[in-house]
Amino acid sequence: MSAFVHDADRLARLGLTEAIFCGSKSAAQIEHILDSVGPTLPLLLTRLEPIKFDELPARLRHQLDYDRLSHTAILAGPPPPTGDAAIAIVSGGTSDAPVAQEAGRTLAFHGHACTMIEDVGVAGLWRLLERQALIGRHRIIIAVAGMEGALFSVLGGLVALPIIAVPTSTGYGVTTGGMTALHSALGSCAPGLTVVNIDNGYGAACAAIRILNSQRARKGDGQG
Repeated sequence: MSAFVHDADRLARLGLTEAIFCGSKSAAQIEHILDSVGPTLPLLLTRLEPIKFDELPARLRHQLDYDRLSHTAILAGPPPPTGDAAIAIVSGGTSDAPVAQEAGRTLAFHGHACTMIEDVGVAGLWRLLERQALIGRHRIIIAVAGMEGALFSVLGGLVALPIIAVPTSTGYGVTTGGMTALHSALGSCAPGLTVVNIDNGYGAACAAIRILNSQRARKGDGQG
């Protein structure tokens, strides 16, 4: 098995560090990657299923901050984020929690605080409206929803913030697998909606970080 070569320059290039997608890797391959980088290099692992995590040697499991809900693990991560949260993660229901948590953990790994606003799907629209002012205090929204994905368009009509839609595979029948929510997000009449792939909380968090970094760079240049 060849040595894992870490992309050490990615943070400087993109403002994002390299992450390890574990979904298609065996526990042995994940063990090899962790041994290659050592215990002190910050590393984010996504789609690390509990069964694979449990198959890792105890010496590696003890080094990882593992979250069973989102299937993410953090090796030698940064200190907890401080300051006000610039990003709100708004989810339709508790079934969307694993994807929302993946986004939140990705943000935390990169040093960004976020506000989790859960269970505000359009089936109980008043719950979303009651939190509209809170949502509007942020700079970016990550919206996470399955079923028909109506939350994306409703949010797009309520707030002027950048919205990143994350369709989830939550649902019955024709909504199974998330394609209905994806099509709803792509076909939304709310202008300017950004859409990532199904269940891609990690990708949504990275998109939010890119936007936030760009906003901060412009402010530093005196353009905002």
